[in-house]
Amino acid sequence: MLDKKNRLMLVVTILLSSGFLATSFASYFASRSSLRQEITFNSLPLTSDNIYSEIQRDLLRPVFICSLMANDTFLRDWVINGEKNEKEIAKYLNSIKIQYGTFTSFFVSDISGNYYYADGILKKISPDEERDIWYYRVRKMDSDYEINIDPDLSNNDAMTIFINYKVFDYDNNFIGATGVGLTVNAVLSLINEYQQKYRRNIFFIDMKGKTTLRGANLSDAPSDIHDMAGISDFADKLLEGKNETYTYRKNGKTYYLNTRFISEFDWILLVEETDEDAAKAILKTLIINLAICIIITLIVFILIRITISSYQKRIEKLASTDKLTGLLNRLAFDLLMEQAIKESERDQADLSFIIIDIDFFKAVNDTFGHLNGDEVLKKTSECIKSQLRGSDILCRWGGEEFFILLKNCGIEDACITAEKIRKTVKDNSMRIEGKQFSITISCGVSQFKESDTFETVLKRADLALYAAKKNGRDRIDKEI
Repeated sequence: MLDKKNRLMLVVTILLSSGFLATSFASYFASRSSLRQEITFNSLPLTSDNIYSEIQRDLLRPVFICSLMANDTFLRDWVINGEKNEKEIAKYLNSIKIQYGTFTSFFVSDISGNYYYADGILKKISPDEERDIWYYRVRKMDSDYEINIDPDLSNNDAMTIFINYKVFDYDNNFIGATGVGLTVNAVLSLINEYQQKYRRNIFFIDMKGKTTLRGANLSDAPSDIHDMAGISDFADKLLEGKNETYTYRKNGKTYYLNTRFISEFDWILLVEETDEDAAKAILKTLIINLAICIIITLIVFILIRITISSYQKRIEKLASTDKLTGLLNRLAFDLLMEQAIKESERDQADLSFIIIDIDFFKAVNDTFGHLNGDEVLKKTSECIKSQLRGSDILCRWGGEEFFILLKNCGIEDACITAEKIRKTVKDNSMRIEGKQFSITISCGVSQFKESDTFETVLKRADLALYAAKKNGRDRIDKEI
């Protein structure tokens, strides 16, 4: 069973630990919640906006180039005038390629069917040729341009992102399609740069859910979002083209996905992020906080223990010590006396007692006052203590009486000690109110016998003290 002190320390420790734990975990869960809110409503949408802005800068630039080509008077005049000089169109397309740093540039004439590129005529297109289907699709489409990925015949079938732009004459008649091409690898490099820069997964899908472009870290992922873990649950809703943020679980992690429709490409930009790194940082903070809590709790526990022990010792001292003289009081002496008697009986050792009474002490108080009387008590206790051994026990028995317990000491040796004390007290006179004042004491000595109890041995010592006072005071008497 725990004592009161340990119970108090246990309660304080539990309360302190509970407070620290509650605060730390509350902070942890609040941080996790705040993290989710931050990702969902701020950082992820903002990242999508930034990526979209960079896409406009990096991928929409070729669209702008194609628009300039489609509205170029040289190109339209050259077609309208019969496509007479092949070198002129080749020179024009080559200058576009060099000036804007595109992978390829081209023009397909609807009148002649010729496919022109930077080195001249590449081929004649045909509706029966599978690789020319793109052109007939462009000719029929409502929009001015499209973006698609095809192998480039003029560059060893390298996979290329083509921007195909319609060309009209001055009467708004369709006369062909022009455009430029960017290598897929070049665009993928841009996506990988985005991913490293923003530390998120980035990929594009068309309106059917097929992946059009994605970074290297997603190369093993399914090409259709309907087959992607986590995303498949809301794939159809995602294809509605709304700017939304979704949350889902994948591979034991929480993912956040922001979507943005890119009308210029008719694609949907997907930006995926996991809170793993941030969650680890928050968890690390929690662990650090818990470690600090443990350290603080231990420190507080130790300080409480030291403080309580110190106060306990102080209280015990106050309970067992005479405030005026600093000697043991009667309560403490009773406990030590009982223990000393048991030890004496066990070891068959001598045990003697001395009762000391200050002679005419009442007259001192009446003549010089209680404050001077207190000084007499303190001076007497110091003189008595100076003649005792370390094993002897001295207490103020009450009023002007002192009691001494002498271990391993017979009655004759106890009388010798009592005489030394009497002489020392008498020789150390005091000055009270300018007058020299000599203090004397009377002593009663007795020795513990086999049949004795504390009361019987004390009674004999008291009888000896009575005899000393009766026989003139300032003397020693013993009672065997």
